[in-house]
Amino acid sequence: MSWEVVIGLETHAQLSTVSKIFSGASTAFGAEPNAQACAIDLALPGVLPVLNRGAVDRAIRLGLAVGATINRRSIFARKNYFYPDLPKGYQISQYEIPVVSGGHIRFPLGDEEKVVRLTRAHLEEDAGKSLHEDFQGMSGIDLNRAGTPLLEIVSEPDIRSAAEAVAYAKALHALVRWIDICDGNMQEGSFRCDANVSVRRAGDTKFGTRCEIKNLNSFRFLERAIEHEMARQIELIEDGGHVVQETRLYDPDRDETRSMRSKEDAQDYRYFPDPDLLPVEISEQWIESVRAAMPELPQAKRERFERDFGLSAYDAAVVTASREMADYFEALVARLPSEPKLCANWLMGEVSARLNREQIDLARAPVAATALAGLLARIADGMVSGKLAREVFDAMWSGEGTADEIIDRRGLRQISDSGELETLIDGVLAANAKSVEEFRSGKEKAFNALVGQVMKASKGKANPQQVNDLLRKKLGG
Repeated sequence: MSWEVVIGLETHAQLSTVSKIFSGASTAFGAEPNAQACAIDLALPGVLPVLNRGAVDRAIRLGLAVGATINRRSIFARKNYFYPDLPKGYQISQYEIPVVSGGHIRFPLGDEEKVVRLTRAHLEEDAGKSLHEDFQGMSGIDLNRAGTPLLEIVSEPDIRSAAEAVAYAKALHALVRWIDICDGNMQEGSFRCDANVSVRRAGDTKFGTRCEIKNLNSFRFLERAIEHEMARQIELIEDGGHVVQETRLYDPDRDETRSMRSKEDAQDYRYFPDPDLLPVEISEQWIESVRAAMPELPQAKRERFERDFGLSAYDAAVVTASREMADYFEALVARLPSEPKLCANWLMGEVSARLNREQIDLARAPVAATALAGLLARIADGMVSGKLAREVFDAMWSGEGTADEIIDRRGLRQISDSGELETLIDGVLAANAKSVEEFRSGKEKAFNALVGQVMKASKGKANPQQVNDLLRKKLGG
């Protein structure tokens, strides 16, 4: 029988504040262990938490971006559990009244647009980190992360495949970076997902027993973990067993999930309002001040690019995949307003290919938008062909100068003078009588061969369109 998977994601986005959510300690990554854990983070007697307003600002920003309800009154709760890297014995989180309720994420999946509903987004503090690898027979505890502000974004169980889960996670990742609430660095743990996975027979409306796969910090691991967990649960049920609700860990080396502990329910955490923290009152004025500082959102930008620049839906989606790419595209078009398609093609093609090949992001690209615009202007005015432009681009990427400097130094200006081109074409026709005869007898491939000979004779500098037009005119075609 066919099976259906049901997936919900809980995503922890580390907020981009410079200090922690309830203390003034730094959130910078990479410090010596326990160098950024103050008395509040260590839960020393007599200390009191003080809420970081910047964390609430960022939660409101997400709520506005996803069309959610911003609760005007929000409370913090104590989530009680014991773990060595949780100094207080409880985590300050939110339960009954989070800052953000509801909302949705829209994202493309193939030719469709998918919508995943959000349950909530709540603020909480991160725990520290247990270190097992560097100690013989014992574990170390690094409390630098303790108290780091997190926004936990919880989806409804609307996702129906591993690929859809990855597409949703990528869309959310792009959004939190776009609105500048999280740097999205998955290697440093700034953006990580927990996947709740269950299976049910096709057509069944009742949810199966779910297992939670914790701390997936790459999109590839997220996809592989879900696929493995789906297969494990289906095989278990078909063999007559039953799925046990539990928390599991994905092992990328073995490409499998394995049990960590039984999965807790809300009552196991004994939530109750934190008596050390007053309720957060969020005024309409506060919300409107956050709204006024919001950037144009991806969906609105995509629609504007389609409307104002004539981009296809696909092209608009690609160039708005990140805020950096969208800004780069707009900087190009500002200098070449008549060539938006050329700008998009180069950004999606040559620029993206080099970034992928060198594993760097757009912010570190050695060719700025203003510099690339100079090259694209030379393509648009016919000074260089597309083929030669790629040679110029490679030289620009290597730091050899501006497009004009490289074109002049290497003698790459395209030949567009009709008289010069006619001389080249006459020479090629005289030397290739057989190809001329084949073309006139109806063989179109012979024409392409003649074009190739002209381009070769010009060392690639001849204007291809002019060559085609002049050659057909001379051949009577």
